Amino acid sequence: AYKMQDVKNVPQYRKITWLLFTIVFFGQMVIGLLGEEKFLMTGKLHLPIPMMIIAGPLYRAQLSVMTILFLSTILLSGPAWCSHLCYFGSLDNLAAQGKTKVKPLKILKVVKPAILALVIAVALIFRWMNVPMLYVTILAVAFGIAGILIMVFISGKKKKMIHCTAYCPIGTVVNILKPVNPFRMYIDSNCDTCMKCTAYCKYDALSLKNIKNNKPGFNCTLCGDCLSACPNSS
Repeated sequence: AYKMQDVKNVPQYRKITWLLFTIVFFGQMVIGLLGEEKFLMTGKLHLPIPMMIIAGPLYRAQLSVMTILFLSTILLSGPAWCSHLCYFGSLDNLAAQGKTKVKPLKILKVVKPAILALVIAVALIFRWMNVPMLYVTILAVAFGIAGILIMVFISGKKKKMIHCTAYCPIGTVVNILKPVNPFRMYIDSNCDTCMKCTAYCKYDALSLKNIKNNKPGFNCTLCGDCLSACPNSS
């Protein structure tokens, strides 16, 4: 936190703390699977796929520990959940290393809500039809594997976090719920629209239109990487 007070240090230290959190998260799960069930928090294995934070409670018709943790974290950190805490997001971030392409992905406006609606609908239909847990688990694992493949083959090519910005329904939920958190990012009068910041935004939130409107787009996660690239930021 001390190092990240300097905006130039934010990208480096954010990636370190984020990856460390991911290692601890999955490490805890592995220890639990090896026999120390107390590391599974509730004593039961929950699939570590972000989508399950939504689909799981809808399918079971009850809240889970992950749902409560997720909602409380959104209240405290808002969209920063996607850029500092998501255990899948840090992997997508690693895959998308390098300067990104400035051209925005227009397909996001269609894909993001469509995948969220599909996940909700499938979870409710499976509950209504009493689909066995085994089949539900297999489908959830397939969804997670598809996400990893998107990271490897698409995020790596585009140098943007395609899994997080287009595929992950939790990312869409975060974007929708982020107004409950008081933290905001804005673009002040020092901006000369040099567009250098866009090459560092992995969330496709800094188009020319966004910059002229003096605020980042819907996908902004308060990662702060753009500030380190801005010649006018303090």
